[in-house]
Amino acid sequence: MSDSNTTDFINPSTFILLGIPGLEVTHLWISIPFCTMYIIAVLGNFIILLIVKREPSLHRPMYYFLCMLAVTDMVLSTSILPKTLSIFWFNSREISFSACLTQMYFIHCFTGMESGIFVAMALDRYVAICDPLRHSTILTNPVVAKIGLAVVLRGGIFVLLYPFLARQWPYCRTNIIPHTYCAHIAVVKQACADIGVSIYYGLFLIVSGMGLDMFFIAVSYTQILRAIFSLPTKDTRLKTFGTCISHICAILAFYVPALFSFLTQRFGHNVPQHFHVLMANMYVLVPPTLNPIIYGMRTRQIRDRLLWLFPHKGT
Repeated sequence: MSDSNTTDFINPSTFILLGIPGLEVTHLWISIPFCTMYIIAVLGNFIILLIVKREPSLHRPMYYFLCMLAVTDMVLSTSILPKTLSIFWFNSREISFSACLTQMYFIHCFTGMESGIFVAMALDRYVAICDPLRHSTILTNPVVAKIGLAVVLRGGIFVLLYPFLARQWPYCRTNIIPHTYCAHIAVVKQACADIGVSIYYGLFLIVSGMGLDMFFIAVSYTQILRAIFSLPTKDTRLKTFGTCISHICAILAFYVPALFSFLTQRFGHNVPQHFHVLMANMYVLVPPTLNPIIYGMRTRQIRDRLLWLFPHKGT
């Protein structure tokens, strides 16, 4: 009997997701904003895709990258929210080992893709402001397609080691995960082996992925600001900088919660577990929710097409 139990734990067929530990009695109330954010994320990003597809004047690099971002946001939120809401609403906590690893891959893969897309969008803003006469010749459709392919391959290939390594570890402690989804570190912490390889590889991906992305974005905006301040009039400077506001807001909405979640996980040892879990949810839910709102409100072309798509009576 003991041998059988040991085997079951070493090769778990299922994991149990607890949801948000310590806040189980409020799961139903927490599900309301979570569900609202998911609906906004899916509908908002779908509307952006529809507007760009139907409007030929938006078939430009900036909007191609925005469409990539919208698809990424829809997949990222859908890889988490349905299971999370089933935990909150139906107490459906079980997830198969294979499904858990698949969810882990999609979450980290598309998070990496989103970071890469922000770099591509920063490149677009850099060329548009610092070398506007060559923008159409530098960022041609084939170049945009190659950038998109590079972003997808980088996100997809580098993260493959996450589920591969997680599958190798023996899980002889417990199959209970104190989380709403199968985050990489939350899963491998349940292993009863030295998981240093997984931890160091995770740190490597954060530094070489998001770290380098933030560096390239910072360099791009340093050059952009230098170009803006060299413009002759204040109105021109404000108008040019205004074309970057949506991108800057989206970057902040993505990187600030992500960095805060990472820092609290690594160094916030006295922070309650439920706070860690809430922050981990925020950094994968807030950007998909805010991005369509930010670009819908701040980008005049999308705002105008949105009003055309849903006309008011009598107009």
